[in-house]
Amino acid sequence: MAVRKELMEMADEEYRDFHSSLLPGNETPVLGIRMPLLRKKAKELAKGDWRTYLQNGEEDFYEEVMLKGLVTGMAAMDLNERFGRIREFVPKIHNWAVCDGFCSCLKFSLKHKDEVWEMIKPYLESNEEYEIRFAVVMMLDYFADEAHAEEAFSAFETINHTGYYVKMAVAWALSVYFIKAEELTMAYLKSSSLDDWTYNKALQKIIESYRVDEKTKKQIRSMKRRKK
Repeated sequence: MAVRKELMEMADEEYRDFHSSLLPGNETPVLGIRMPLLRKKAKELAKGDWRTYLQNGEEDFYEEVMLKGLVTGMAAMDLNERFGRIREFVPKIHNWAVCDGFCSCLKFSLKHKDEVWEMIKPYLESNEEYEIRFAVVMMLDYFADEAHAEEAFSAFETINHTGYYVKMAVAWALSVYFIKAEELTMAYLKSSSLDDWTYNKALQKIIESYRVDEKTKKQIRSMKRRKK
């Protein structure tokens, strides 16, 4: 209850209304706490008895779920425990913001790429929208490079979930891969069997990037699939 009391004191009604508008379909009540404050609290909890907090802490509000995800990423633990706690947390992801915020704090992935890559792959075969999104966002956060590009593209081809947040994640991922591995990503886009919406959304995101030159953007525009 002490943690909830602190969260209540951080709540901003105006920000709550704004952030709630960005979470269509979210059924978890939102307090309205900005991420820098949540991250600061998570760092504090991660230095204390974080195991007891993760076990007993409340999860009624969006920010309480997010906070547990952040602590899971920040607390010091060995790799096996980290993977176990990640697997415990992933089913609690019910909106894009918790998914993406959780992925962003799993910085340990940079030092354990091979193990993390193998850990996330089964989620690509899930039937759950946010489990798939978790894997895809992890890929774009930590594996957008030439070494993983072709395997990532093969995985994208096998995803058949029609959820908006899956499709958007794949499109976003492709735009990031394009920046980090342009030739491989261009070749993939030219042969991709992705559905038209995801494919065209990926092109749009590439075009919107300030890191893509105008000549390349013109070529990307010419690749758009038109309605038949």
